[in-house]
Amino acid sequence: MKTWHYHSASGSSASTSEENLAELAEGGIITSQTLVWTAGMAGWEPAAKVLPDLFASPGMPPALPAGGPPPLRGKRSHEIDYEIIGESIQMVEIELDPGETVIAEAGAMNYMEDGIAFETKMGDGSTPNEGFMGKLMAVGKRALTGESIFMTHFTNRGGGKKRVTFAAPYPGTVVPIDLSQQGGELLCQKDAFLCAAMGTQLGIAFNKKLGAGLFGGEGFILQRLNGDGMAFIHAGGTVVRKELKGEKLFVDTGCLVGFTKGIDYDIQRSGNLKSMVFGGEGLFLATLQGHGTVWLQSMPFARLAQRITGMYASGREQGSALGGLGNLFGD
Repeated sequence: MKTWHYHSASGSSASTSEENLAELAEGGIITSQTLVWTAGMAGWEPAAKVLPDLFASPGMPPALPAGGPPPLRGKRSHEIDYEIIGESIQMVEIELDPGETVIAEAGAMNYMEDGIAFETKMGDGSTPNEGFMGKLMAVGKRALTGESIFMTHFTNRGGGKKRVTFAAPYPGTVVPIDLSQQGGELLCQKDAFLCAAMGTQLGIAFNKKLGAGLFGGEGFILQRLNGDGMAFIHAGGTVVRKELKGEKLFVDTGCLVGFTKGIDYDIQRSGNLKSMVFGGEGLFLATLQGHGTVWLQSMPFARLAQRITGMYASGREQGSALGGLGNLFGD
């Protein structure tokens, strides 16, 4: 297999195997004017001159068969490999082939190898041919969830496999989800998304039920992930995966991380008035029923922050029988 060297307009040089040339050309990394060279050539030449097949105009498609178009084949999202690192405070390391891209929330990147270029863009890039107004509406929806309207795109611009790693913003677990195995859609907390393969579409879902909107921990707005590739969400503490087959599950509203589209989500009272006021479980519980998958977290970040701020506000030292009195005697 031949090795080709190419020189980009930015001034950087890289190499790749012949089998990856078509993918690099499709992704715009190698253009018709990119200078390329391989063993046996006298010097650098434009890619269109020595690799004309990469830039040939497609011919007219054949007539569609009777009964409508055939089913689509191939994935829309990039196929990425990954490894979860750590036990209690996890990271996910993404391995990218040349030309592959992963999208992530701004500030989630932990480290990356030489050869990976990153660029902050408006939106997730899942619809590159969409007009400006369409992109503006899409990012406006993201702003309703409290997330940044910008996302960072990490692309392998070099030759060979490269790695980039993302870490959750608070202690917990990174959950890998293959959207193609979950019906192509996932609903999750508005701050649960960490990163995903290029081609994944991020949007919002309004909960139509008034009770869920007023009293649920997620409010009216949930984050919706659509696609057929890998997506990664993060949760606090330990994550439990539940498979529902028509039964009903009652969950503390803050402990819900995400669920598939076959699950019906609602809110109901946690019990009688005495239990609601003095039970310590909150006034309302989330009810989940249907056929699909539910992910739950043991330590919501809001609960952890409440315990920490409450301890400092009261001046108590956890685990000490004397509490704040211990501070009276100094160190």
